[in-house]
Amino acid sequence: MNAPQRLGLYGGGLAALFAVTFAVAGAVVPQASVDAWSASAEAGSGPDAMEMDGTEMPGDAGGHGQDEAADADGAADAHGSGAPGPASVRGLALEQDGLLLSPVTAPDEVGERGTLSFSVTDADGAAVTAFETEHDKELHLVVVRSDGERFRHVHPTMSADGVWSIPWTWAEPGTYRVFTDFVPAASGENVTLSRAVEVAGPVDPRPAAAVSASDTTGGYTATLTGDLSTDAESTLTATVTRDGEPVTGLEPYLGAYGHLVALRDGDLAYLHVHPEGDEPEPGTRSGPDVTFMTEAPTSGRYLLYLDFKVDGDVHTARFVVDTEGRG
Repeated sequence: MNAPQRLGLYGGGLAALFAVTFAVAGAVVPQASVDAWSASAEAGSGPDAMEMDGTEMPGDAGGHGQDEAADADGAADAHGSGAPGPASVRGLALEQDGLLLSPVTAPDEVGERGTLSFSVTDADGAAVTAFETEHDKELHLVVVRSDGERFRHVHPTMSADGVWSIPWTWAEPGTYRVFTDFVPAASGENVTLSRAVEVAGPVDPRPAAAVSASDTTGGYTATLTGDLSTDAESTLTATVTRDGEPVTGLEPYLGAYGHLVALRDGDLAYLHVHPEGDEPEPGTRSGPDVTFMTEAPTSGRYLLYLDFKVDGDVHTARFVVDTEGRG
């Protein structure tokens, strides 16, 4: 066989091999995945950088696992630089605008008393110590398990060297998202950073959150009205009653008669929510209605947590709502 014939047969063999390879690839990798990878590549990321299903990855042993992956959408707040608008999500990143949330130190096991602590550092690695007051506090700490249970909204104190801390005990094991919500004095722009913390122990499977616009806590019933929209800002009104009677003794709490935190079910993306009306004067009372404004960045299910104060005690009600609109 002469050289041209051998080259011809070799080229034909390669063509057949490529044909089989493409056929197998089409059967193993769905076209939708290929299209998604292509879109990610055009956006400057590869398939390894894609958020698959919002599931948090477990961290290292000892209860201090950290979620090192920063979601691009969560890196900018509605008030921060580069944010597309009020519907942008936040709280999925540990870094934003050159600020970094340090590893979170916390007790290792359920029932162990200890301290939860962290700091916020700047681009040079120095701890940030100057913060503006927002909703009556310099920093809001929100901790919630990945399934939406065990929600806590508290306010740690900061030492002179910029370490925030608060006494802490875990009630149940699981993966927790630790959110820090604050306004650094240097920029005056709201920032939300978070990390994931693993608390060792078996976690009982929980059913998916069912839609609910009413919750009872501490003898009080809170009911939410209004639609959470993806098209524009939504007006949501929480009405507090006790034994069927309206509660008119709501006390100012965090600069309003109620405070609402909204998280996207699945990845716990943090939504910006602000109360309607002027900040109440100390000693005043109101109720039974508290009104808020927010906007959902995507269609889907959201977990909403309402903090309200009566007779000096803070109560937390949870709602589960689905979005309205094109989304």
